[in-house]
Amino acid sequence: MPQHDATATAPGTGLDDWLGRVAEGDRGAFEALYRESASRLLGICIRVLHDRDEAEDALQDVYVRIWRKAAQFDPARAGAATWLATVARNTAIDRLRARPAHALAPIELVEAMPDDGETPLESTERAGDRSRLDACFDTLEPRRRRLIRAAFFDGSTYDELARRAGAPLGSVKSWIRRGLLQLRACLEA
Repeated sequence: MPQHDATATAPGTGLDDWLGRVAEGDRGAFEALYRESASRLLGICIRVLHDRDEAEDALQDVYVRIWRKAAQFDPARAGAATWLATVARNTAIDRLRARPAHALAPIELVEAMPDDGETPLESTERAGDRSRLDACFDTLEPRRRRLIRAAFFDGSTYDELARRAGAPLGSVKSWIRRGLLQLRACLEA
C-alpha cells in the first residue's frame, strides 16, 4: 500500500482525512492522527480511569483499536473527533469494568475526584451555555445530580451505580431518568 507523508498534506487535511487514510493502512497518516489526538484521548482515559499509568496503558489499546477499526469510521454519522473520543471512552470503560468491584470509589467521592481534562460541561461553556446548564444542574436533588455525573462523566453503568449507592437497580434508573427529564425541562424553559 502507498505510504503518504503526513507532514505534506493538503491545507484542508485533518482528523477525518487522516482517519480515512489510516483505514487504507497509511502509517504516516496514523502517526499524524496520533500526534493530533493523543493528548485529548489521554485526557478522556484519565477522566474515566482516574489513574494516569492505567490511562496511558488504555491509550495504547485505543490506538490499536483505531488502527484495526478505522474502516468502520463513517463521516456521515459523526466527525472523526467524536468517533475517536468514543473509542477512547469505551476502551477506558472496558478497563474500568474489568477492575475488581472493590476498586470503585464510593459514589459520594465522584464529585470530589480531580479532572484535569476538558469535560462536556467545559465544551458547553465554549458555546456560551455553561451558566444555564449549571443553574439547571443545581436545581436537581443532590442524589440525582451525583448519579447523573457518575453515569455520564465517570462512565459508570446502572449496575455499578446501584451497587455503589446501595439502592435497587430500578430505583437508580428511575432517579437518573427523572433527573434527566428535569434537566431537559429546565434547559427548554
